[in-house]
Amino acid sequence: MSPLNARLSIGFACIGHTVMHVLSALFLTIVLTLEEVWQMPYAELIGLWTLGSLMIGIAAPLAGWLGDRIGEARMMAVFFWVTGAGAALAGLVEGPTQLVVALVVLGLGAAIYHPVGMSWVVRHSYNRGRVMGLLGVFGGIGVATAALIAATLTQWFDWRAAFWVPGVVSMAAGLALTLAIAVGLVREVRVDRRPDPPSARGDLVRAFLVLTVTMAAGGLVFNALQIGMPRWFADSLGGSLGGSDMIGVGGLITVVYLLATGSQVLGGLLCDRFDLKRVYLGGLVFQAPLLLACSVIGGLPLVVVAAATVFVGNLLLPAENLLLARYTPSRHRGLAYGLKFVVAFGMAPVAVQLIASLYGWTGTFTPVLWSLAGVSVLALAAASLLPGTARRAGGVALPATAT
Repeated sequence: MSPLNARLSIGFACIGHTVMHVLSALFLTIVLTLEEVWQMPYAELIGLWTLGSLMIGIAAPLAGWLGDRIGEARMMAVFFWVTGAGAALAGLVEGPTQLVVALVVLGLGAAIYHPVGMSWVVRHSYNRGRVMGLLGVFGGIGVATAALIAATLTQWFDWRAAFWVPGVVSMAAGLALTLAIAVGLVREVRVDRRPDPPSARGDLVRAFLVLTVTMAAGGLVFNALQIGMPRWFADSLGGSLGGSDMIGVGGLITVVYLLATGSQVLGGLLCDRFDLKRVYLGGLVFQAPLLLACSVIGGLPLVVVAAATVFVGNLLLPAENLLLARYTPSRHRGLAYGLKFVVAFGMAPVAVQLIASLYGWTGTFTPVLWSLAGVSVLALAAASLLPGTARRAGGVALPATAT
């Protein structure tokens, strides 16, 4: 495995993580404009994302399985092309039914990223915690800037441009990766750069069952916060922003996620130095109290507490992803990550319906936050049953050519 191949693979994976989170979150802000353009209520419009978000989850195992068999680099090129095409199509629709179809295409493309991209990175990285942290930063940038990109393009041009401009950027990245594969700069490899030792079968089963519960809980919290934050902030902070200032709302959401961006770097470094289970439990301890704090704090201090909540949630991700890699045979890793993300992103439609129901019933996000706090307590209890991982996840000196 050449160092150039490893660096290019990790580089495209990082770009893909940003692209995936930008494109899959565009609609969550654009929907605020569609309320006026299509004269439909928010609770009904946000439901249009249900099938698209469901595709991100249920198509992930197939995407991971294909990555294990035809190669992660090729599947990543497909990811850029299909996700970009879905976003571009969404910018051309004439009504809700057509928009649902375009969002389904977008969701199918986005489903490829996590099972294939995560497996690609684990295979090519040496100090996995550090590289997973870096990958998380790029994903965090996507989450952080999606609302601002959507709001800015909508306000400067229109809501259609907010879809098709990022879609064209994704397809351009797909073209670059396709060319890199064609000329041999990026090659498929089947051997891990740093293999893990084998685990006992009992630990494999136990870890996967526990992680299924914690990943579902984490997926529900992540998706509910991301999906609901534009309306939540517009309601809670609208007076501070002059009412319906979309760029103001998008900018504050960007602040929240940018403040949380470095958390995955910290989480990755901790994973390279300490027991993965302890890192995972340590983050989960803080999640429920922060969610409860979000339910009672208003005004601009809410931005700080929301950022702390997202920071803790992101801190958990390198440990979670490395725990799954630790307890999965490398030849099935793409499928395992696919199953993870069918659980995690399968919670997106649940989050959509949770918000639509509770917000539609009460007109406030308080009961949503209470529900998420309860789910976090369940995740903490489940994570305490994980096998220990006393062996360090990566912490050996990095050779000059290693990544």
